Amino acid sequence: MLRALARYIPASFGNALSATPPDPPIDVELAQRQHLRYMRALAECGVAVTTLPADEACPDCVFVEDTAVVIGRTAVVTRPGAPSRRAETHAIAVALDAWVDVIPMIEPATLDGGDVMRVGDRIFVGRSARTNDDGIAQLVAAFAPQGYTVIPVELPPQVLHLKCVVSPLGGDRILLADDSIPAAAFGSVQVVSVAVEEAYAANCVAIGDHVIVPEGFPHTHAALAAAGFTVHEVPCSEVRKADGSLTCQSIIF
Repeated sequence: MLRALARYIPASFGNALSATPPDPPIDVELAQRQHLRYMRALAECGVAVTTLPADEACPDCVFVEDTAVVIGRTAVVTRPGAPSRRAETHAIAVALDAWVDVIPMIEPATLDGGDVMRVGDRIFVGRSARTNDDGIAQLVAAFAPQGYTVIPVELPPQVLHLKCVVSPLGGDRILLADDSIPAAAFGSVQVVSVAVEEAYAANCVAIGDHVIVPEGFPHTHAALAAAGFTVHEVPCSEVRKADGSLTCQSIIF
């Protein structure tokens, strides 16, 4: 059975990082309810969910994806690109150590897990404001000996993380927002396209023939249903205000 590691939303979530101050501000209680719905969706898809306590000193701690890259029996605990988020990694490393071998990323590397997407034996990594060449090199050191090819992807300046515009659907399929990153950057993959006006929905969580998507994006929902997925919609209005979405709220392994 797949396992997901998640973390509850703290009361301090209203102070989470955001490129643009949200208007209206984050409704923390609504965010917490929406997060519970997300975790129920993971369970509905057959995933065993372990949820860590929130850390009030870390407003962004719900976004656990950025703190570790877990593939097989190996977890690289990252050094997040935003200095204010580096205190989040200790609790994640301790939790993951119960299940997998943990490798800490060391300075001067920076890397956010939201920049990392595995498709088969390829690991695509967005080179972004949060992920530098040293971070990518440390991923290579961890995973190349296990047979994975790490492929850097240049991100447009306005894209925070690789998975803001693309996410894996299992096998060699990806969900990709139109007019974001050329499909050729991902080599021989099958693309399910997301229209520009629904670009936020390009971030989804695919688990077997199930997929969790943000609610309110009917064309993406229809495209995924046509591709053979059972679609689970969850509300994301409040995490979106903190530049977050779906994959960033869990580490699935």
